Amino acid sequence: MVTDAVATTKPCEDALGLAMLDYQQGRDGTLLYRDGLATKDGNVEEFYFTLPAEWADERIAQLRRLTDSGGPVLDVGCGTGQHVRWVRDQDVDAVGIDVSSRAVATARERGTRQVLVGDMFDLPFDRDRFRAINCSGTQLGLGGSLAGIADVLDRFARVTTDDAIVLVDNYDPRKLDDDFFGYRPDPREGIAHRCFHFEYERATTGAGLDAISRSLHFLLCSPDRLRETVARTPWRVDEVFPTDDETFYRALLERVDGRFAE
Repeated sequence: MVTDAVATTKPCEDALGLAMLDYQQGRDGTLLYRDGLATKDGNVEEFYFTLPAEWADERIAQLRRLTDSGGPVLDVGCGTGQHVRWVRDQDVDAVGIDVSSRAVATARERGTRQVLVGDMFDLPFDRDRFRAINCSGTQLGLGGSLAGIADVLDRFARVTTDDAIVLVDNYDPRKLDDDFFGYRPDPREGIAHRCFHFEYERATTGAGLDAISRSLHFLLCSPDRLRETVARTPWRVDEVFPTDDETFYRALLERVDGRFAE
């Protein structure tokens, strides 16, 4: 059961989580990305509630690389738990964490109990716990800098085995321009930034926002810059999977030794 604290409509820093939970519970609302005067539809249904039967074949193939590890698999920023459910449906152990208590409540309402509130910058797990990590939604870019991304990968190394793999994703700045939502240029080759926040308004509470998130800053980096950064960590880029227009890509990383930052 979701408590009143989770279901509150007062402005908070969890607009995305509240939008997820409302959708799950049948309440209508509008989620927007906002960057200054510009807005973009948050499309909660498409991004967080699409059934696996509607996922692209290449996405399934990439997720199978994680399940082929034999697990356990950690889904960082698990949202509604859709990837955790899919992995567990393949008879592979999986755990999800999300910084949003509302997202975790949504996942649990949908029947995924193996989720908990947690932060990828302070992973609440013992060393050598996982053999694979899924980090989707360009969350690796929340490291904010190349050094920050390397730090996140060191944190992943602490909780994974020496033969672990990680699936990450990002946008390639070389294929983007000012029309890309939240885009901020950078003078360095293969580097840019994306900044925005979420706003959510329920259809039933009258005019005014019900939740406003904090501003988010993502570092965008090309596959080559990712390779340079990963080389400073206990990982290496094994394979890059670009989309058809090459603006977005996923990358599979694999452990190269037993090192991790203390």
